[in-house]
Amino acid sequence: MINFELSTGSVALIEINHPPANALGRSARDAFHERLDDLSTHSDVRALIITGSADTFCSGDDLKEQLAAQAGGLALREAQLADFGRLIDRIENLPMPTIAAINGYCLGGGLELALACDLRIASENARFVCAGVNVGLMASAYRLPRLIGLARAKHMLLTGLPVSAKTAEDYGLITLRVDGAVLRDQAIVLAQRIASRAPLSVAATRDMAEHANTLGPEEASAQTREMLKQLLTSEDHAEALQAFHDKRPPHFNGR
Repeated sequence: MINFELSTGSVALIEINHPPANALGRSARDAFHERLDDLSTHSDVRALIITGSADTFCSGDDLKEQLAAQAGGLALREAQLADFGRLIDRIENLPMPTIAAINGYCLGGGLELALACDLRIASENARFVCAGVNVGLMASAYRLPRLIGLARAKHMLLTGLPVSAKTAEDYGLITLRVDGAVLRDQAIVLAQRIASRAPLSVAATRDMAEHANTLGPEEASAQTREMLKQLLTSEDHAEALQAFHDKRPPHFNGR
């Protein structure tokens, strides 16, 4: 249902394989959490790829389960949505950079999953749908405007229309559009590149970039100085300088 594998170069991959639409209902969410628990035991993993099987990345929550929950009252329906949100938040707060390799339809909560990742790349046949208004709910109204801007986000959010991979690339929703046959390979290459960089530097840069839109200039400057102070004394920085002198690739250890 949710597959986990380790690639070379400190990269892990999680694949949603839950036909027919790769929905993340209760059992699939539980399995996803288990795979994330597995991931936490591999301290050498420095980048994670999340992708889907067949022609769908993820269709979000299971609508059949939502329909069944109607009889259980509002509290049950709220709990179900909150449970889905906890999975998305956990992915967003993982300690390593994440890449969504979007292999096909990316719908509703599936788009929210992709938005929770640091980077998004997609196959040519990928389609993106803000499905909240299509099912009488709301999704991606916070993360999407922060990523692609208010006007473009509203176009997607308020119409619920599918957006092509090319349009998603033009919007900045994805940063790379490739043939589906090479999507996973391209994701691994990208993840391995990130995993090969200095881990402390990657973590600091990721954290600063994530908060860049909410920090004032003085606060950003103060945090940058503090982070650089720590990085200047790291073994990885010393290794980078020595590698430059020796004309060889650096070997970072995350210290």
